Amino acid sequence: MSKMIGILTSGGDSPGLNAAIRGVGKALLGRYGMKVIGFRDGFRGMMENRTQLLDSAALSGILTLGGTILGTSRDKPYAMPVAGKLMDMTGVIVENYRKHHLDALVCLGGGGTQKNAYHLMKQGLNVITLPKTIDNDVVLTDVSFGYDTALGIATEAVDRLHSTAHSHHRILVLELMGNKAGWLALGAGIAGGADVILIPEIPYDVKQVAAAIMRRSHSGQGFSIVAMAEGAVSREDAAKQAEGGKGKDKKKKEQKQQALERIADSKPGNSLQLARQLEELTGLESRLTILGYLQRGGTPSAGDRLLATRLGTACADLINKGEFGVMVAARGDGVKAVPLKDVVGKRKTVPLDHDWVKSARSVHTCFGD
Repeated sequence: MSKMIGILTSGGDSPGLNAAIRGVGKALLGRYGMKVIGFRDGFRGMMENRTQLLDSAALSGILTLGGTILGTSRDKPYAMPVAGKLMDMTGVIVENYRKHHLDALVCLGGGGTQKNAYHLMKQGLNVITLPKTIDNDVVLTDVSFGYDTALGIATEAVDRLHSTAHSHHRILVLELMGNKAGWLALGAGIAGGADVILIPEIPYDVKQVAAAIMRRSHSGQGFSIVAMAEGAVSREDAAKQAEGGKGKDKKKKEQKQQALERIADSKPGNSLQLARQLEELTGLESRLTILGYLQRGGTPSAGDRLLATRLGTACADLINKGEFGVMVAARGDGVKAVPLKDVVGKRKTVPLDHDWVKSARSVHTCFGD
C-alpha cells in the first residue's frame, strides 16, 4: 500500500513556496510512488479537514508562481480562533492526521511554523519542515527560500529611489520588512548602495544619522538613501524596551512585550518619525517609501526556485528513509537534517561583527551608532 504524505504552508506567504511544494510532491510521486495531499490554509485547513489532492496535474506549472497554491494562515494548533475564542485544536488536527492515514506531515514556513510543527511532533506525528521566510531569520540554515526574491525586489527599490533622490536633493527613507532581524535591509542596503542602513540589531541615534547625511551634503552629495528595517529602533526606544523586560512578573513581562510588538506592527511609526526628524535636523526634504507586501509577491527568483526545489526533493528523500522531527536546512551546496528541537524558539539575527556589516562600514555606510 502506498504511503500517504500531507503538506501544508503556514505563516506569511513567500516566493518559492510553490516551487517547494512541487519539489516535495513530484519527488514523492515519481521517485517513491507515494500519494500526496495538501491541506488548505495552513493548520486551520488541517483542523477543518480541507484538503486538495496533489497529483501530477496539480503540481504542473506552479514552479514559477508566487504565493502558495494551498493558501496559508498564521493560526496555531494550540491557540486557534474558533467561535470568537482561542481554543486548543491540537486533538482535532491529530485526529485528521490519523483519519487520512498519513505517514508524515510536511510543514513549510518560518519560525512560528517550526514551533507549531514541533508541537505536533510531540503529539506523536511524523513531521518534517522546510525553512521559508523573506526575513531569512530561521536558525541553522544558511538561507531560507523567499529571501533571495525579496532581496532582489528591495535592491531594485533602492536603485530606483536613487534617481529621484539625486534629482530633488532629498533624503529618501525606504522602509523594508524585518521586524526582528535586519538581513533584508542590510543586504538590499549594501547591494543598492544605501548611505544609511538601520536594522533592529543596532539601535540608532538619529543625530548620528543626521550628521552622516550632512557630511555627504557638505561634500557636494546633496541626497541620501536610508534603508530601514521596519523593526529598527532608536536608542531611546531600545532602552524603553529593555526596561520593560526587567519585570519579575512573567505575565506582566509578556504583556509588555506583546504591547511593544503591537506598536511595532502598527508602523509606519518609526520610519515616518525618522523621516520627519531628519528633515528637521538637516533642513533637507525627507520622504518616506514603504515597500510593504511588494517584497513578498511576484515570481520567485531563479535562486529561490533552485533552493526550494533542492530542499523539497531532499525532504522527499528523508521521508523515504523514515527520518522525521527535523527541518531540512541548506548547508553550502548540500542539505542537512536539523532536529526541530534545536530550531524552535530561536531566531537568526545579524551578528554585529558579520562580514556584511564590516563591508558596509568599510564603504562608509552609516548604521546610526
